[in-house]
Amino acid sequence: MSETEFRHISVLLNECIDNLNIRPDGVYVDGTLGGGGHSLAICRLLGESGHLYCFDQDEDAIRAAGERLAGYKDRTTIIRSNFCHMADELKKRGISEVDGILLDLGVSSYQLDDAERGFSYRFDAPLDMRMDRSAGISAADVVNTWTEDELFRVIKEYGEERFAGRIAKNICRERQKAPIETTFELAEIIRGSIPAKNRREGGHPAKRTFQAIRIEVNRELEVLRGSLESMVDLLADGGRLCVITFHSLEDRIVKTEFKKYEDPCTCPPDFPVCVCGKRTKGTVISRKPILPSEEEIRDNIRSHSAKLRVFERRFV
Repeated sequence: MSETEFRHISVLLNECIDNLNIRPDGVYVDGTLGGGGHSLAICRLLGESGHLYCFDQDEDAIRAAGERLAGYKDRTTIIRSNFCHMADELKKRGISEVDGILLDLGVSSYQLDDAERGFSYRFDAPLDMRMDRSAGISAADVVNTWTEDELFRVIKEYGEERFAGRIAKNICRERQKAPIETTFELAEIIRGSIPAKNRREGGHPAKRTFQAIRIEVNRELEVLRGSLESMVDLLADGGRLCVITFHSLEDRIVKTEFKKYEDPCTCPPDFPVCVCGKRTKGTVISRKPILPSEEEIRDNIRSHSAKLRVFERRFV
């Protein structure tokens, strides 16, 4: 780990703990361990027979969180893996049912602030952006090898960037001269692609494009969409899945999937009875997303876009 301390202020901490309905003898999962703040709060409520399984891809996060949770070694198991492998990894350990699952989909403050990771346009660093630096494509691979059409799709869809076409075109033009290797090089290309009058709107001009490339590198939306149902299926009767999102694309997926699990019937509205055979998996607890308080936003500006949605498993 670099000299930057791994730190991540746990967003919506009390709201998550309240909605998990933690029992001292329950089995819980933190699918995004990060700095370990949520995990520590869960552990403090567990008794000797309770257990918490923690997942993260980031070696630095696992090392730091392991130290933070050292006092609870008897009731924690840390697994280096993406949460999309949760069911398989728990099955290996003899676990087929859990009482609650938490996902905090935010990028940790450490990852954003550590120049070596290449997540931020605020530091000049090699383009990387991988949550798991031991595998997968890097941001440099995306920027230097994706076609113009592919770059446009990523930046437009994942960054919701109105100037995606200009940015993709200029990236392809500049990389013909020399590979784009650093965050500052990419940020400058993006800045030059956005009209001067628009650069003053919505924060740093590179913010949306960097978000889009990070999502592409880590397959974040694909992994999220493909994992939620298997997590709901892991829950015991009355167990809850709590998901914190940080941008509209994630939140839309969670909202849509939760609604589908609550009401999966695909029969035409005029059918008198259901014949499709699809049954509800439970209830959406949060009809509207749970938002951070004004006080939390004051204390941690990065929490301002956070939204918590909660689904409760019910066997019918």
